[in-house]
Amino acid sequence: MCFELDSQPPVPVIAGAAVDSEDATLTAQDGTPFAAFVARGGDTSAPGIVVLPDVRGLYRFYEELALRFGERGYDSVAIDYFGRTAGVGKRGEEFPFREHVAQTTFEGVKQDTRAAVEYLKQDNPDRKVFTVGFCYGGSNSFHQAANGHGLAGVIGFYGHPNRPDFPQGAPAMVERVGDVECPVLGHMGGADQGIPLEEVQRFDEALAAAGVEHELVVYDDAPHSFFDRRYEEYADASAAAWDKTLAFIEAHR
Repeated sequence: MCFELDSQPPVPVIAGAAVDSEDATLTAQDGTPFAAFVARGGDTSAPGIVVLPDVRGLYRFYEELALRFGERGYDSVAIDYFGRTAGVGKRGEEFPFREHVAQTTFEGVKQDTRAAVEYLKQDNPDRKVFTVGFCYGGSNSFHQAANGHGLAGVIGFYGHPNRPDFPQGAPAMVERVGDVECPVLGHMGGADQGIPLEEVQRFDEALAAAGVEHELVVYDDAPHSFFDRRYEEYADASAAAWDKTLAFIEAHR
């Protein structure tokens, strides 16, 4: 599990920042409508961000994260994975997300991400776009680097690099490094019991062997889902990860 429904991104709010936001419905190439949350920073020449949630899909944590990116001038779109199985409506705590995760496909996530990328580029085809994802979304974010979206970079928070068929039809990311088309930034917990450090090292070595520009940062003693305002003991790791994320975007814009 990643975040609780009352979790908040551990990111400072920029008071007075001009951000326009709204719930939206995007349409994938196969014609499927899916829910999204859009936060606009107001500068179409600045990078755009596609936010890829954890297994629960789109909920408040990711809407807030899109707003934090918007406050920093980056138009952002947080997407939902479950348009094909659950529709586009808002969902409560009782939403049975696991049964919808089980029906989510690699191709569906790819198409939904492409729709979000195209949305961000509609007013500026040359805009640099990045994906940022967490847990399930972290590995999904890594995958988008090899999915032909023309991304400027991908960022994954504690995304497993070697978990095939999650979502359905997904190969292991560590086996796809030869297809990666952009720089990769990974934030990993040193105490994450779900992603052994041996897997992180293997991913690092595979990316290096493929000549992919990358950085996989391991935060000592930080667990899975450490990027959460409730975890005061991991505030330094969260702040460092956020700073590195912004620096990565600026370096590749």
